Amino acid sequence: MSSDSSVLRTLWLRLLALPLALLLITAGPGSALAVAPPSPAAPAATVPVPATSNTAAASTAGAATAAPPSAPPPAAATVPPHSFVSQAARRVGESVVRIDTERSVARQAFDPALLDPLLRDLFGDPSSSTRERGQGSGVVIDASGLVLTNAHVVDRADLVEVTLADGRQLDGRVVGADPVTDLAVVRIDASPDLVAAPLGDSEALEVGDWAIALGSPYGLERTVTLGIVSSLHRNITSLGFADKRLDLIQTDAAINPGNSGGPLINASGEVIGINTLVRSGPGAGLGFAIPINLARRVSDQLRTGGQVVHPYLGLQLVPLTARRARDNNRDPDAILQLPERDGALVQRVLPDSPAETAGLRRGDLVVAAADRPVRDPASLLEQVEASKVGESLPLKVVRGARELQLSIRPGALPHPA
Repeated sequence: MSSDSSVLRTLWLRLLALPLALLLITAGPGSALAVAPPSPAAPAATVPVPATSNTAAASTAGAATAAPPSAPPPAAATVPPHSFVSQAARRVGESVVRIDTERSVARQAFDPALLDPLLRDLFGDPSSSTRERGQGSGVVIDASGLVLTNAHVVDRADLVEVTLADGRQLDGRVVGADPVTDLAVVRIDASPDLVAAPLGDSEALEVGDWAIALGSPYGLERTVTLGIVSSLHRNITSLGFADKRLDLIQTDAAINPGNSGGPLINASGEVIGINTLVRSGPGAGLGFAIPINLARRVSDQLRTGGQVVHPYLGLQLVPLTARRARDNNRDPDAILQLPERDGALVQRVLPDSPAETAGLRRGDLVVAAADRPVRDPASLLEQVEASKVGESLPLKVVRGARELQLSIRPGALPHPA
């Protein structure tokens, strides 16, 4: 009997201890009743995962393992609010001006004997002059009030009016003009807020560089067009201008009437040229600008009221190639035999000119100047332009079968009356 009582007492004590064990097991982490973590020796239970799914393996790793925080989304790319064209145009835009001109132009005179007196009373004297208006562009190059433009914009102008970028209209006065390079300087009253345009380096240009033209084509102020530098050192004589001495910048940026005298700028907003002409008819759309390095040198002479002195020889020249000379020499009716070489062929020697004094003759072929080869009239003109008035310029000339060394002293190019 005592043994049965002992067994019952033991069973009763175990039953009383069961709720306390359950309570200890179910107590949450952080509770004062939390169960200590299992011993490191106890292996954690693992669940086999198929090797074909990395996603499934991650999902079955256990609910107690927290997912790593997601990476922040990449920052959006910063897009500039405006293009480089607008930034470049803004840099120089305040310096671009419009130029309006008026000049007196004489009407074509009629023979008074053929004009009825009644018509003269009605319409006035037909030989009187009339007023002609013109328009172009310009760019401020000095905050003291100097504006650079084309000579043909202000040619023979009696009245010059300059409209600034802010709309103010000022009277202008032509300080100097050089028809040979088609450049002119106009002075306006200085203003504290007058801004000079930054000038670049036209010698640093390469074909394919950006070119931006600014001006007032057809009177449309603050017009901006975009293109590239299509060619460099384009001789103006190849465009039909025999009275000019220019190697031009060619561009496909739109240049129209009214753009003349305005700036051609690069992508940095620096002036690299002065717009001067656009080709019409075949090849329309080709624009040309005077390199700013030349414009800077010429304007430095014009701003003081002086004239630009250009050396000249007094020759009329045509290009000659060896092939053209051979074709001429095969002709039995040829007037003279030509040297079968490339060079500048003398077609005419002007009377009382430096060339006549030096002994040059019609039919001479100039093949070198200042120890540099001459392949055409343009290359000879380049050497003449680089020379100085009154200083000796050595020439190598082929005359018939002989090769001569001549020395010529360039004179000052006469200005048209």
